[in-house]
Amino acid sequence: MRIPLPVFFLTSFLFFSGLIVASGCGGGSSMTQPPVNPGPPGPTSVALTAVVSGLTSPVDLEMPDDNSGRFFVVEQPGRIKIIANGAVMATPFLDISSQVNFDGAEQGSLGVAFHPNYAATPKFYVNFDRKTPGGQETVIAQFSASSANSNQIDPATEVDLIIQPQPFTNHKAGQMVFGLDGLLYFGLGDGGNGGDPLGNGQNLGTLLGKMMRIDVDHTSPGKQYAIPSDNPFVGRGGLPEIFAFGFRNPWRFSVDRPGQRIFVADVGQNNFEEIDILQKGANFGWNIMEGTHCFSPPSGCNMTGLTLPIFDYSHADGTAVIGGYVYHGTAIPSLQGTYVFGDLTGPVWNLVEGPPGTWTRNTLMSTGRQISSFGQDASGELYLVDLSGSVLKLVAQ
Repeated sequence: MRIPLPVFFLTSFLFFSGLIVASGCGGGSSMTQPPVNPGPPGPTSVALTAVVSGLTSPVDLEMPDDNSGRFFVVEQPGRIKIIANGAVMATPFLDISSQVNFDGAEQGSLGVAFHPNYAATPKFYVNFDRKTPGGQETVIAQFSASSANSNQIDPATEVDLIIQPQPFTNHKAGQMVFGLDGLLYFGLGDGGNGGDPLGNGQNLGTLLGKMMRIDVDHTSPGKQYAIPSDNPFVGRGGLPEIFAFGFRNPWRFSVDRPGQRIFVADVGQNNFEEIDILQKGANFGWNIMEGTHCFSPPSGCNMTGLTLPIFDYSHADGTAVIGGYVYHGTAIPSLQGTYVFGDLTGPVWNLVEGPPGTWTRNTLMSTGRQISSFGQDASGELYLVDLSGSVLKLVAQ
């Protein structure tokens, strides 16, 4: 059932209770890395300072590695705007609104990722929804700039890499990131309509409910991209693009670049929100489980081979988890090495690991904002995206 809110998640709307801590376990070979280190002792006091406002439904904020200092913000109706020198440039970087299917809820233009060597290879990738005669589809498309310094892109440079038909209008996910391996990771939701009625999360024959990994610098026969030879389901019966499965709606995720771990925030159903650390070939449980709790069946579910989240929280705390970043800036020393994230309803938290595999949540602030995403600049400082139209920076108070 759909909640009539101008947002892109199906969840209940409740308030605060206690935290839930879980250690990851279950199948899949992990990207083994040192633990996220807790920050220095003492209280963390943070605030928000305005960067820009006047945006239309912003949902993603990215900074390419081109030393330009530009931020690129995705507006859900189908435009990407540039933030430069503290202001939004008047002309969009990319405008594909004529083909984007924006429904004022979960569909639209949802994410952008820039080639990891954008200065030399000025290509970028957009995740958006497109209307079709029979419904709608997710498109992962490549666009090319004339140079890395270009502030306006010709939409005609579009090359569609992935086209995934969508059975319902919700659970689109939308994030894309390049890993330290130079490969493009992207997530897709389970296809929507509540409870995964089509069983997509556990079906290795569809990209829905999965995290994918592809090589955009090469091609495989019949594709505009290449399949990495060590993807876990190559030659094993599942779709070769799949890197991990069992997700409901992995809306926002990020790479902890010094540590290489990929933190995935998977939006829950009626009761629980979860944070996962991506593991190659792992099954993260949806719709058998919602967070660390049985979902189908509601009790006594078989957890054999499942990888549980590192952390989950109940809908007494919020309605939809918004993934952030491990903080590596210098302006807020007490956040150093901790994972900062939030919820659509406005709270911002961080997770501290210690001992390894055990995570503790701390409340950083209640923003009163409708958080849609976070961003990170070249110095490791963090930014918050408010769906109502603003970008703000996290600063020490």
